[in-house]
Amino acid sequence: MKRKLAAAIGIAGMMVSVAACGGSDSGSSDNSGADAKELTVWLTVDAQNNWPELVKAADAAVQKKHPGIKINHEYYGWPDKNTKLDAVLATDKAPDVVEMGNTEMLGYMVKGAFAPLDASKFTNSAAWLDGLKASVTYDGKTYGVPYYAGGRVGNWRKDVFASVGVKSAPKTYAELTAALDKVQKKEGDKFSAWYQPTRDWYAAMSFVYDAGGSIAVDSGGTWKANLSSPESLKGLTEFKNVVDKYMHGDKTKDESDRYIVYGQGKSGMIFGAAWEGATSADPKNDKTGKLKDNLENFVMPGPSGKNLPVFLGGSDLAVPVKSKAQAVAAEWINAFTGTSGQKGLMAKGNLPNNKTDLATLKNDPATAVPATAAESNWFVPMAPGWGQVEKAQVLQNMLQNIGTGKQSVEAAAKAADAAIDKVINTK
Repeated sequence: MKRKLAAAIGIAGMMVSVAACGGSDSGSSDNSGADAKELTVWLTVDAQNNWPELVKAADAAVQKKHPGIKINHEYYGWPDKNTKLDAVLATDKAPDVVEMGNTEMLGYMVKGAFAPLDASKFTNSAAWLDGLKASVTYDGKTYGVPYYAGGRVGNWRKDVFASVGVKSAPKTYAELTAALDKVQKKEGDKFSAWYQPTRDWYAAMSFVYDAGGSIAVDSGGTWKANLSSPESLKGLTEFKNVVDKYMHGDKTKDESDRYIVYGQGKSGMIFGAAWEGATSADPKNDKTGKLKDNLENFVMPGPSGKNLPVFLGGSDLAVPVKSKAQAVAAEWINAFTGTSGQKGLMAKGNLPNNKTDLATLKNDPATAVPATAAESNWFVPMAPGWGQVEKAQVLQNMLQNIGTGKQSVEAAAKAADAAIDKVINTK
């Protein structure tokens, strides 16, 4: 998943050192490369720009155990990483460790591109966040290690809601919609009380899962689309209600520039990645001059009465099956993602890969909102053809048809189910 650094959570930075991996076991199910003399690690530029000291600490841990080993690092931007990876995987020059967005993992696992790993050899694996654990698991085997997570939260303009007498963030969905109704009435139809891009399937599916529905279900190893179920239709209908009542922007857009639109001052609230609000308040994006002191994150309540389940984005680390240093690669991953590494990542504004560390963030007012929101999460169907569903933008197109009124909720869901069923079981 393509993300920006969630530094907006507001945690102070800290320098950390990662302890060396204990014992002689590696996390790889294949002990090949235990005596490797060289290791190549591919990460995205997030690590290079924002926590290089954590990379150096992991290197030091591995080099302490393997004196003389050479560790090479290559850094890539999200748009071009997979093109380069696909090209190199066809050769004998594969990297030993590669960072993947968690929604990118499935297609590579299905094709056998990554080596299976022994999850028990990795720190905190028993407590990995459910959505992240799902992203590295296929056909009962583990093919990666969660690195860090990014959740979604509500974010509102305190000044806008205070103008209609609402002075505290909503705790229930009824409180939320009542406040939105007041803002929408006061501001009129040129203002979006809630700027919710229609094609934002991450938000829409949160409503689906909150209602007890799902994108697809696994029945004995065969996946079947489930958007036409009564529960899924209930969630989609509520999403349409939100778009109809509170979204007065372009109903053919996705969420990619939401933080820019929010910064223009024509909306009172968004539901998005934890970094988006603060990025909107950046002087480069804030056209109102008022956002810095007026934005507040809150845990998004759901119509069910519980917190709205959020899509849990993030990164994973995998070992290509063609790596000649699989054992040492697993050791490096464990050093990088272990206890000290997670503390360092949290200090940089990220959510950790495990529930144990997440619980500590809930106790800190600066991080309680994203940590609490991340507890209730969902992930995409881990079906062999899911990548084809995403590539065809089936969900986005369904939502646009619903939001623009081109199709009814029922008709759009039925068409999406048919499109999903054609490819979801295809490797």
